[in-house]
Amino acid sequence: MTNVKGGGTMVVEPTNLHRPKFGAMLRADPTSFYSCDFDDDDTSTSPRWYPDSTTTSTTASPSPYLMSPWNPTYSPYSKSPWILSSPMNNYDAGSGGGGGRVGGCDNINNFPQNSLIRSLVREEGHIYSLAVSGDLLYTGSDSRNIRVWKNLKGYAGFKSSSGLVKAIVISGEKIFTGHQDGKIRVWKSSRKDPSYHKRIGSLPTFKDFVKNSTNPKNYVKIRRHKKSLRIKHYDAVSSLSLDEAEGLLYSGSWDKTLKVWRIADFKCLESIQAHDDAVNSVAAGFQCFAFTGSADGTVKMWRRESTWEGKSGGIKTKHVLDRVLLRQENAVTALAVNGSSTVLYCGSSDGLVNLWELDWKNKLAHGGVLKGHKMAVLCLAAGRNLVFSGSADKKVCVWKREVNGDHTCLSVLTGHTGPVKCIAAREEEEEYPQRRRWTVYTGSLDRSVKVWRVWSHSAQPVVKSNNGHAWSVERVGVGFPSPMSKSKMLVGTFYWRMLKALACLGV
Repeated sequence: MTNVKGGGTMVVEPTNLHRPKFGAMLRADPTSFYSCDFDDDDTSTSPRWYPDSTTTSTTASPSPYLMSPWNPTYSPYSKSPWILSSPMNNYDAGSGGGGGRVGGCDNINNFPQNSLIRSLVREEGHIYSLAVSGDLLYTGSDSRNIRVWKNLKGYAGFKSSSGLVKAIVISGEKIFTGHQDGKIRVWKSSRKDPSYHKRIGSLPTFKDFVKNSTNPKNYVKIRRHKKSLRIKHYDAVSSLSLDEAEGLLYSGSWDKTLKVWRIADFKCLESIQAHDDAVNSVAAGFQCFAFTGSADGTVKMWRRESTWEGKSGGIKTKHVLDRVLLRQENAVTALAVNGSSTVLYCGSSDGLVNLWELDWKNKLAHGGVLKGHKMAVLCLAAGRNLVFSGSADKKVCVWKREVNGDHTCLSVLTGHTGPVKCIAAREEEEEYPQRRRWTVYTGSLDRSVKVWRVWSHSAQPVVKSNNGHAWSVERVGVGFPSPMSKSKMLVGTFYWRMLKALACLGV
């Protein structure tokens, strides 16, 4: 790991609540947080907002929830003197828009580089997914609500009885959400009232479901005495990815399949038995390719082929396995393709991020490994020349890809008290292109979404000790190391350990 924590304002929120241990990331979700509800609501509309508290207690004695830091009314945590000094707890109750709590300063332009802007909290579930579209932020949790935030304030909400929302992607006016019950639901906001969202369909459509159910050949065996339609996911939808140029939506599921949908009419074009274990992540990129990462430890590259089937058949889309990019024992938990489709990033349960980049033959070649986390990498987001990795170790690493292909850790964003489950980044328009600024959104199992400001050109990283002293640490390129970069890496590690020892001694 490039032991660099400089260039960023690191804020830690104190808490005495012990979180469950995050085990091997095979299916990348703690089941203890989720209460399964497989009843489909099929409601086409949703209320514009919901009250903060949807749970009432009928017991006379305080429950563990009442005594937890998440319920400050009863918890001794709220009386701690440490909570007063934490900027993470300076929530403005009146600015949440319908009860959402927003922490931070009102003027978000007066922040240093790589700093925390806001902390968005709602007492309704752990955050599993998020997506950004313009000034709107969509967050999905293990409750029945999907929240919409506008300009970092509560704006709207819509719900589905499926419970856990594992994936959110946005294509134009359509919002696609992947759920624990295996369904993909499609939503659209009203033009008259953008805060009002209506469900306009689900994948597969009812028409296709009925049409395919009459043919026994359209069923696949999932257990000894149970079958399911080929066009329907029979387990949780773990990941969604868009290829907007081709009008395609890819969905990966714990049922080990990759399905391809046409956005225009919600039709399932293809169902692929992709892996031997759960598909944890899907990413589309490089013009005609889709990538799948699985709990079986492999990353597969699928090539899209289009064929013409006569006057009535039209163009048929088919995906074939091009190659297997990675085989390992550890589960693959996250995939991301950068904006220019030149680099593929892969996060694993061992805390490593592998990367592949286009070589001079215009083919993907392994470009190295980023070592920055102590626990599983749960999410990735890649932009122009920055990549963000969130982990079960509650931290977010910000990496910069240099011109020569090396990667430097610009900073480590800390502040979450639970595993970082989802991440999204948006590049802001700046007057000076050489000083690019990003807004980064991170969702966590601590029930919060934190908003960060990150610059692609940070000052030289600085590591601060507990007593306030600071030392400059040389940046170390983390790529496929040359002999020189290996030497620099060893020197950097030696100095880092020495500085930590001095800090412990109070020198």
